[in-house]
Amino acid sequence: MSIIVHQSIVIQQLRIDSIANSSVLQIGTAGIIKSMSNLYNTGGFTGPAPSAAGSPGTISPYVPLSVRI
Repeated sequence: MSIIVHQSIVIQQLRIDSIANSSVLQIGTAGIIKSMSNLYNTGGFTGPAPSAAGSPGTISPYVPLSVRI
């Protein structure tokens, strides 16, 4: 089965606050989106990251959020 889609998209303003890892920003129609993940060691690190400040060895379930008023 063959589907043909014709579309015209006009964007007056597009604001993106942030895009995190594994996020997809799609405008329009895509036939197939193949996931891809690349990891790069741009800092040249050779060991594990240090523990979080304040509580070594523990992980906090809370994430600080900024509030805009």
